[in-house]
Amino acid sequence: MSAVFPQKHLTDIAEWHRMGEAGIFPPDSRLELIAGEILTMAPIGFNHAGHLRRLNTLLTFLTVNHAIVSIQSPIQLGDLSEPEPDLALLSPNADFYSNRHPKAEDVLLLVEISDSTLRFDREQKRRLYATHMIPEYWIVNLIDDCLEVYRQPQEGDYLDKSVLTKSDSLNLLTLPEIKITVADIL
Repeated sequence: MSAVFPQKHLTDIAEWHRMGEAGIFPPDSRLELIAGEILTMAPIGFNHAGHLRRLNTLLTFLTVNHAIVSIQSPIQLGDLSEPEPDLALLSPNADFYSNRHPKAEDVLLLVEISDSTLRFDREQKRRLYATHMIPEYWIVNLIDDCLEVYRQPQEGDYLDKSVLTKSDSLNLLTLPEIKITVADIL
C-alpha cells in the first residue's frame, strides 16, 4: 500500500469570491489570496499606518489627474492571486474600477510598507508582482529606514533593484515627470 500524504487545497479567484459572498470569513478578517493560498495578513501597527497615510497624501497630490491612488484594495493577478498591497497607483479609469478589480495591466506602481512582513514582501510578493509584469514595485522598509525600488520585471523577478535613503530622489517609471524625494516617504 502506498503512503498517502495530506494535500493542500488551492483555490482560485472565483471560489475565493464565492467564499466571501457566502460569509465564510468574519467581516473584519484581513486575508488575501496569493498563488491559490488564503493568507492571513499581519496587523497594521501605528508606524506602518502613519507611513501609509504619508505616502497616500504625497502620491494623491503628485499624481492628481494622472493616476488613481488605491489603498489596501484588491488587485487581480491571474486566476490564483488577489493581493491587497498597501498602496497601488492605477491607470485612470472613468468609474474608478467600480465594476471590477484592477488587473496587472492597470497597475503603474505597487507599494508594500514592511516591518514584520519584510521577508515575505521581498520574496513572495516581489516574485508575484514580477511574474505579472508590474512595472514598478516599492518596499518602504521600516526596519532599515530605506526605500527598495524594483523595476524591469522579467521571468518572475526584477532585473533592477535600488535601495534609496532619505537623501535620494526618484522619478516614477510610468509617470517620469513626477519626482519624489525619498525623505517625504520615510
